[in-house]
Amino acid sequence: MPQLPAPDYPAEVRARLDADAKEVIARYPDSRSALLPLLHLVQAEEGHVTRTGIRFCAEQLGLTTAEVTAVSTFYTMYRRRPSGDYQVGVCTNTLCAVLGGDAIFDALKQHLGVGNEETTPDGKVTLEHIECNAACDFAPVVMVNWEFFDNQTVESAKRLVDDLRAGRTVEPTRGAPLCTYKETARILAGFPDERPGAVEATGGAGHASLAGLRLARGESGPARVGPPRGGVPQQDTPPHHDEQPPQRHPSSHDAPQKTSDSDPDFPAGPIAEEGEG
Repeated sequence: MPQLPAPDYPAEVRARLDADAKEVIARYPDSRSALLPLLHLVQAEEGHVTRTGIRFCAEQLGLTTAEVTAVSTFYTMYRRRPSGDYQVGVCTNTLCAVLGGDAIFDALKQHLGVGNEETTPDGKVTLEHIECNAACDFAPVVMVNWEFFDNQTVESAKRLVDDLRAGRTVEPTRGAPLCTYKETARILAGFPDERPGAVEATGGAGHASLAGLRLARGESGPARVGPPRGGVPQQDTPPHHDEQPPQRHPSSHDAPQKTSDSDPDFPAGPIAEEGEG
């Protein structure tokens, strides 16, 4: 538990945060609903949620520090200790993992000399594994301050973190231009991103995610339903005699990585129930 009482912000910082908090709270009919954006607000001030930030949120909303602490420690987007300018999250959930996410995460740990949720000595990069970046069409995916870097490899991910540490301009695959973690936290608190072109920048889901939506709308087109496992893929329309067959982009099913069925070092076998021999 944090030591109490927590110190307050300096007077000029407190005055600025009071004004911002008043604007945030006014958006909600129940002031308690403003807790999540207020936590982003105090995180934008110090780079993580400090006990001073917890005290501030509690005073603004008439809550106890225990109630605010319970929320801030539940959600992983709220940092509990100082973080780098760039939060680099590597997806290690199933699809990203088998397509290279685990290899990327292991390589970055060695390349940066840090572990999960640790920050480089220069304070530039905090590395963490993420369960899902909600971008399976572009696996393996790395996010920097919640902006997408799609279709990554070990080498491209190394170049990415090297560029971040060197202060070179890095462009996300889609979405708004990259900004620092504190700037991102303020945007997540609900304040406008006033950088030129940031609001207009956008990105979308990939072909596979949109195929079901097109089918639901009754639209025809290039959407293709994959064959059963072991089946032979069928072309939607046969090519003309003087045309080349359309190129297909392999998925994880078309070009599987080694699994227990294909890797002799890890053969599949019956799994015994707990307590059985």
